[in-house]
Amino acid sequence: MSQNLPNMLENTITKIREMVDANSVVGEPVVTADGVTIIPVSKISVGLGGGGSDFVSKNLNHHENPFGGGVGAGVKVTPLAFIVVKEGSVRILPIAEPANTTADRIVELIPDTLDKIASFIDSKTEKKAE
Repeated sequence: MSQNLPNMLENTITKIREMVDANSVVGEPVVTADGVTIIPVSKISVGLGGGGSDFVSKNLNHHENPFGGGVGAGVKVTPLAFIVVKEGSVRILPIAEPANTTADRIVELIPDTLDKIASFIDSKTEKKAE
């Protein structure tokens, strides 16, 4: 078997390592004018695939078989949260993923709707008490 495919895979992995490092997961801290430090946190997803084949040469004088193959890779960086450091306290602010379906949107609206209903009922109860 030809050594071309392993070389192609190795070169692709090297390029992915150059693109994705620890700073891609936990980003560089940003310090604001009022002294708040914000650190982005992300998730990295990597997909890699490759394949190839050696072809038999019909020329008897040819000692090397021709090779055909390819390698592909994909990298996805998804923001997850921000670490916020302010006056000695640390908080994590998660980034919520947007709703994909109508059912997801309805579920997201339920807490806000319940709060509005509770406020409405409380205001009516207070008016009756007066």
